[in-house]
Amino acid sequence: MTVFSPQNRSTPADQRRLTKLSKFLSLILRHQPERFALAIDEEGWASLPEVMEILKGLPNFRWVTRADVMRVVEEGSGDDKRRFEVEGNRIRARYGHSFAQPILYKPCMPPSILYHGTSQHALAAIRREGLRPMGRQYVHLSPDPGTAARVGARRDERPVILTVRAAEAHAAGVVFHQADEAVYLAKHVPVEFVEMPDE
Repeated sequence: MTVFSPQNRSTPADQRRLTKLSKFLSLILRHQPERFALAIDEEGWASLPEVMEILKGLPNFRWVTRADVMRVVEEGSGDDKRRFEVEGNRIRARYGHSFAQPILYKPCMPPSILYHGTSQHALAAIRREGLRPMGRQYVHLSPDPGTAARVGARRDERPVILTVRAAEAHAAGVVFHQADEAVYLAKHVPVEFVEMPDE
């Protein structure tokens, strides 16, 4: 465990940045992990490397290092004392989760085409059942293949990018939701609307 001596304590500017980081960690670990395609297990643990990858992908948090996260974990920020904990490469919020119940989003009209990044080993199940949440609340879909590739790369070094004919699926009754400009959600996408790679 890293120990911070008094001479290394935050300046006011540093403290503001750590407070901002603490609030964002609360968002993804307590409230909206689905929005960032972050897997949380039944005890609330998430992968710390995945959290770091999400942070590095956001312009406002590219400055964050693992040491910064550990400062928030160990020192808190402002009144946010010991809200998080780390064990090895896992991190979780200690309390205050709000996602035990399904996160609700308004239905939306999806783009004609969406993309889904997945692992090689998941293809067999997708060929049989289409896209399912697999322990999450929703299937995550991206509006461009690059975003889908980044999401898929969290679980496979060589992710497979699937094309989803979202407008056709919507017309057939599949309900889509939009979490933000880069994340669309669905409870299930039947296989007939998913363009599968050749065997």
